[in-house]
Amino acid sequence: MSELFPNIKKIKYEGPKSKSKMAFRYYNPDEVVLGKKMSEYMKFAISYWHTLSASGADMFGVGTADKTFGTTEDMQLAYKKVDACFEMMDKLSIDYFCFHDRDIAPEGDTLEESNKNLDEISDYIVKKQKESGKKCLWGTANCFSNPRYMHGAGTAPNLDVFVFAAGQIKKNIDISLKLGARGLVFWGGREGYETLLNTEMGFELDNLAMLLHMAVDYAHSKGYDGDFYIEPKPKEPTKHQYDFDCATVIAFLKKYELDKDFKLNVEANHATLAGHTFQHELRVARENGFFGSIDANQGDMLLGWDTDQFPTNLYDAALCMYEVIKAGGFVNGGLNFDAKTRRSSFELDDLFYAYIAGMDAFAQGLKAAIAITDDGRIEDFVAERYSSWNGELGTKIRAGKASLPELSALALAMGDVETNISGRQEYLENILNQILFS
Repeated sequence: MSELFPNIKKIKYEGPKSKSKMAFRYYNPDEVVLGKKMSEYMKFAISYWHTLSASGADMFGVGTADKTFGTTEDMQLAYKKVDACFEMMDKLSIDYFCFHDRDIAPEGDTLEESNKNLDEISDYIVKKQKESGKKCLWGTANCFSNPRYMHGAGTAPNLDVFVFAAGQIKKNIDISLKLGARGLVFWGGREGYETLLNTEMGFELDNLAMLLHMAVDYAHSKGYDGDFYIEPKPKEPTKHQYDFDCATVIAFLKKYELDKDFKLNVEANHATLAGHTFQHELRVARENGFFGSIDANQGDMLLGWDTDQFPTNLYDAALCMYEVIKAGGFVNGGLNFDAKTRRSSFELDDLFYAYIAGMDAFAQGLKAAIAITDDGRIEDFVAERYSSWNGELGTKIRAGKASLPELSALALAMGDVETNISGRQEYLENILNQILFS
């Protein structure tokens, strides 16, 4: 079979001083970090949708990148995309891919026809997996692109839409398990509303939870023991998304008793749109026991939409990987590059430049996160800042053995608070700079 990227050879690690255009400077897949090969610890994944489908189209113009791979017939193109995906994974030393159902096979005129297309293409993907050893990180159903989902899928006011979505999700679970996925992602798409004038919020949330329970029950009935993920996302495409941020999703999962089954797939760009930092969202997920997987990208603080840029911000990468380390690393999740090249970066070679940049950034981030932990100054400062809680009274309060009247009596005897400790934010940021750039 002829190569679809004939100009690209296998990308090698050449070290920080390399001037080569097509080389890793920081990502060394065979380097051992934290007891694992870097490739095993990071678990990078190709995003099928942006990488193999996104053409650079936006609200003001058609696409600029040609990703037809020499054909325009739908099923032939689907086969070509599989070949392109596995060639890219091989040349980039990436072991995983993730997908929406409508990424890997075209949607037919009926659900039956769509399912037939999925069966055929997934057979071919399984063949490629056996030949290459590549794996599926997670799969998800695209219940948002087709006009039938204009009002949502699980939250649709139209019963027929809900039923159709259930059928599509059932098939996506079948295909994901067929490909060996260890994650099933449910991201909101259009699960939200524009105005409460036409919306019964409680009714929609109840239905969404019911659909998720059905999906969990079905997957378990098929022997699935991997992770289920919700991907928090604010604003887009609806004004009020039900999955706005990690805290909102966690509250939803707990209310509907889905918290034992689901974890979170956290995206950097979605954190930006929610008015949070990437690290904040990861910390919320981790502290509440919902850390699962990561969409590795970045947004633009000057733009109010999901720009899905390839991640090159070293601060974000370092603080992200710090949270991953603190979580004990990935179990079934990984780092999926839910990112697309810019509209003006339209040549196929630009895909490789983009992936190299993102993988190098997160490799640097991992090294920096390890250095932060080994250096100890930031963590020691945080421990000292809370050290007043280590005494007898603090321990008693933390154990839930103190009463409000008891503390009130102590406060009255205290008079006023006479001591406090500076947060020294600037000092800590300087340490972070030193670690990142030394």
